[in-house]
Amino acid sequence: MVVVTIAAISGLQAQQAPIFTNFTNSYSYANAGFAGLSQGVNVLGLYRQQWAGFVDNNGNEIAPTTFLLTGDMPFKKLHGGLGFSIMQDKIGFEDNTNVGIGYSYHFDLGGSLLGVGVAGTLLNRTVDFSNLTPTNSADPLLQGLGEESDMLFDFNAGIFWQIPESFYIGVSAVNVLETVGKALGQNAESSASFTTDRTFYLFAGYPFSFEMLPTFTFVPAVSVMSDLASTQVNVSAKVIYNNVFSLGANYRPQESVDLMVGLIIKDIMVGYSYDINTMGLGVPGSHEIAVSYCFKLDLDRTPRDYRSVRFL
Repeated sequence: MVVVTIAAISGLQAQQAPIFTNFTNSYSYANAGFAGLSQGVNVLGLYRQQWAGFVDNNGNEIAPTTFLLTGDMPFKKLHGGLGFSIMQDKIGFEDNTNVGIGYSYHFDLGGSLLGVGVAGTLLNRTVDFSNLTPTNSADPLLQGLGEESDMLFDFNAGIFWQIPESFYIGVSAVNVLETVGKALGQNAESSASFTTDRTFYLFAGYPFSFEMLPTFTFVPAVSVMSDLASTQVNVSAKVIYNNVFSLGANYRPQESVDLMVGLIIKDIMVGYSYDINTMGLGVPGSHEIAVSYCFKLDLDRTPRDYRSVRFL
């Protein structure tokens, strides 16, 4: 039960944001500058079940689960793109629902595009303390607490630069204000309260093909996520065959080795990944499935053909 207690209390102060193995599909959520850059209407649904089957000492299922829904599209009259995201993240007895709406202004730099974006977010954070079994039953922080919740406002900001058919890089911050909500319980001596979680992201990738293997596209990518207290790195590589099948792997240092497969049917892309834990703690593996739809728009911009950087 110690794990659940730590997870719940840390969630009030500085729970790290969810990390996705299919991170190349979730740029719209983590970087507001990405909205509309793929020159089409994009919709993504992603479900992640971390440590599948993990239970506490009382048999309660406490494995983290995350559902993410994002959408973005270019908006010519605003010289940029619009995006939205809805995410529900559950860990132990904590439930977080986040809704965001954003805008990205696009700079046409000739051979590349730069998106600079912001997004407003609302976070509803709920913790059911009545299900916790603390090591110290007299802990004043938990005395008299049942289900506690709060609604918090914050905003995200990001810059995303891409050279079509080539290199891209993005830097962003989520929950910039790190908003502090209501204090827990009636104990004035306690400083514990609900907060949003400020998190910084770096994404980069370089899709390319060899002339001798024109039916294969190689997609190396890297992501770095940090709340300044801890940092997680993903190093990913995929091979896409004939723009239909994909196979790849992801490495998360000191945590997992992940296998990825994908299928592209017209404008619909389906990807699945399985994380094999390397922490040595007997923790089960993790499942993740992503389904996205990209409908290209004729924006009558220039003769250049822009390409989505979101690969399976």
